[in-house]
Amino acid sequence: MSATSAPFGLRPAYFPTGLERAQALANGIPSGYATNILKGQAVQYSPNAGVIVPVLDTTTNSGQVSGAFAGVEFTDTTGRRRVSNFWPASTTVIAGSVIAYFYNDQQIVYEIQTDGTMAQTSVGNEANLSNFTAGSTTTGLSQMTLSASLAGSGSAAQFRIVDLAPYVDNNWGDPYVIVRVQVSKPQFVATVNAI
Repeated sequence: MSATSAPFGLRPAYFPTGLERAQALANGIPSGYATNILKGQAVQYSPNAGVIVPVLDTTTNSGQVSGAFAGVEFTDTTGRRRVSNFWPASTTVIAGSVIAYFYNDQQIVYEIQTDGTMAQTSVGNEANLSNFTAGSTTTGLSQMTLSASLAGSGSAAQFRIVDLAPYVDNNWGDPYVIVRVQVSKPQFVATVNAI
């Protein structure tokens, strides 16, 4: 499995703080929002807007992470209630009908595939996300990956690597390793930055 590039975004593996459910944020995505938000894509709160937006990269925003997108429901302009894995870009909805779901406990341990090889020595180190917008609007699933370029000693990145995902044919040193990570740049404990 980890010899093939088959990314799936951020997938919750377990919750050290107990059973977690995705937060339901009423009106969490504005009508007409012009960017796809895919299931498993990293998201953050948009300061002073009361909505969530995808974490697109670390050069144009703070790089802080609130959690992972889990899906959305809304009423379209025909009055039909829709439930979707992803937010379809530029969708117009009836005002007040959107409920955005996302995981946002900073203690959640996620699984994510790397965009290159990693060794066991990467445990405890940090890395940023890569392939921010990759994914499928057919399945609604993100193909976001974790960069194999590590932050290194004394440097911070978006996620801390905590373990290898225990799957058959997933080993350290494989071309695309599936690792377990925790948010190391959580938006909840950092200064609010405009994006």
